[in-house]
Amino acid sequence: MKGACAALLFALAAPIGANAQAPHPFAASGTIELAFTPGDRIDRLVIAAIDDAQQEVLVLAYSFTDRSIARALVRAQQRGVRVRVVADREQARALPQNVLADLVAGGVEVRVDGNFAAAHNKVIVIDADSPHATTITGSYNYTLAAQRNNAENVIVLRDNPQVARAYRDNWARRHAAAESFAPTSSP
Repeated sequence: MKGACAALLFALAAPIGANAQAPHPFAASGTIELAFTPGDRIDRLVIAAIDDAQQEVLVLAYSFTDRSIARALVRAQQRGVRVRVVADREQARALPQNVLADLVAGGVEVRVDGNFAAAHNKVIVIDADSPHATTITGSYNYTLAAQRNNAENVIVLRDNPQVARAYRDNWARRHAAAESFAPTSSP
């Protein structure tokens, strides 16, 4: 039994994700914009970035209940931008006011990720292959509570395709592991 306990303790102390890559530094380029709630209109900042998208918008969302951001994604899809969302499966189940069904009804591909205790990313990648690529990330969930009630932050990295491609690659891994969201049944 002692050997089994020692093996368990060793396994618990070992780094998580033996296949994980070391962090990679990226050259600073473009502009960085920061916003914070309460006070700043992060929702408007996110919507404006989506409205500027030309080719593709990729979203990783934990909680997603903000209808104005959802409408911006649907507008982008309708003007020919490829929009795809990966959301946390448990939040999709737990929040009846989520906007995932609205996104699907607007032609947006939605998948749900249930592979972790929480798919807690809050990321939007816009036009990763463009010199004007934009990456938005931070603590801000795409919810009214995040805008109105919480202390949240975002960082918007513009004109840095290298960073956008790294986030896009992570999005692709989450997308590949996720399952289709079906609005008429439980996610």
